[in-house]
Amino acid sequence: MRATKIVGTIGPASLEREVLERMIVAGLDIARLNFAHGTPDDHAEAVAEIRAAAEAVGREVCVLQDIPGPKLRIGPVEGGVCELGTGTNIVLTPEPVEGDAQRLPVAWPGFSEIVEPGDVAYLADGAIRLRVNAIHDGEVLARVEVGGPVASRQGLNLPNVTMSLPAVSGEDLALIDAGVSMGVDVVALSFVRRREDLDPVRERLRDRGADTPIYAKIEKPQAAANAEEIIDAADGIMVARGDLGIELPIEEVPLVQKKLLALAGHKAMPTITATQMLESMVTSSRPTRAEVTDVANAIFDGTDAVMLSQETAVGRYPVEAVAMMASIAETVEKELPYGRWLSERGLDAGEHESAAMAFGAVGAVYQLDLKALITPTISGRIARLVSSKRPQAPVIALCPRLSVVRRCNLLWGVYAFLNEEPQDTTDLLDEAAEAALATGIVTPGQKVGITAGLPAGLSGGTNLFTVRTLQ
Repeated sequence: MRATKIVGTIGPASLEREVLERMIVAGLDIARLNFAHGTPDDHAEAVAEIRAAAEAVGREVCVLQDIPGPKLRIGPVEGGVCELGTGTNIVLTPEPVEGDAQRLPVAWPGFSEIVEPGDVAYLADGAIRLRVNAIHDGEVLARVEVGGPVASRQGLNLPNVTMSLPAVSGEDLALIDAGVSMGVDVVALSFVRRREDLDPVRERLRDRGADTPIYAKIEKPQAAANAEEIIDAADGIMVARGDLGIELPIEEVPLVQKKLLALAGHKAMPTITATQMLESMVTSSRPTRAEVTDVANAIFDGTDAVMLSQETAVGRYPVEAVAMMASIAETVEKELPYGRWLSERGLDAGEHESAAMAFGAVGAVYQLDLKALITPTISGRIARLVSSKRPQAPVIALCPRLSVVRRCNLLWGVYAFLNEEPQDTTDLLDEAAEAALATGIVTPGQKVGITAGLPAGLSGGTNLFTVRTLQ
């Protein structure tokens, strides 16, 4: 069974029910909705389609809400896309106009005050390069050094300029409210720079009575420098290599990726690796060899999930891209360093009883030839701790809350199912074994490990591990 999880961005190419169903069958675990584009009503309709497609296929899918965060962006463009010609001139204006190849609106009135002649600006994830020539009456005049297509609301990067944008805008908080209302499972916050940037989001979710996990997107040099404190404050991270490769020298990105994934792995924090993983599949039915190697390396680095962006949002082959990602993962997982990861990844066993249980459970997989680990869980915590140790056996998480079942889709090697947890520990162990058999992942006669907690029914209280032969 494939352990690495697959995130697919949902867009015009993948919104139809039939396409969504085929993507889920091909291996889609998490559906990402990019709230930098579209309206809340559009995304609410997408959530409904995703839920219906998942029900039709018979698999739960996690819905990830990607919040724009503090990023400089252009405004709307006439027709949605315009072409900037190399060698042409363009005006970046604070006026609320509809953009074209001669004039683009910038959605921040202080833009002209933070740039100087000679500064470089990038659009379209670095594909388009502008050079500032002059500033006049609040407008920035620039020359297009490298042209290409620009779409509405795309990000504008200034790698050599320091900006004091707010950590979370009022618009971001309104989008979070909308996400809670439509039932998203995870929130990803863009352009986090320090741990405090997560506080307004956490507070807003708390005010709404939601315990939705927050993933911090690492795509700024400040975030890479503050990675440890951000990981401690977040529920997971996304290594978003697009903007990271513009804000940092591009040759440093692989090293930053490896360091971030190693640090998060040591702290038992789930991770997503994103941006241009199978980019050529936007237009081609097959990826390049370099792209396949990139995906494989991220899995060898210990990522929990790999993400498709344009490949599934606007590409010609969304289903094939998911299937290719699944095939790469299944092949690579045969050769992962499981023994080394058991000792190097996850929380130290001395830090908490649950961490010790996770270490012992995964060790028992190899010593006792266990075919699966069964983890009844209220919050998903013990499943996360076990997953972080990367057992070479499926982890069957039994959860009483559907939201936790869906969140577990982000955890490497975890397969979660809805199951009420009995209050009696003996009943819990018996029912866990029966529920695991019902999933079809394990069969009678196989030996499995089961985690539990005394007293039963308390979140975060896993302190028991037992081995059973299924009947």
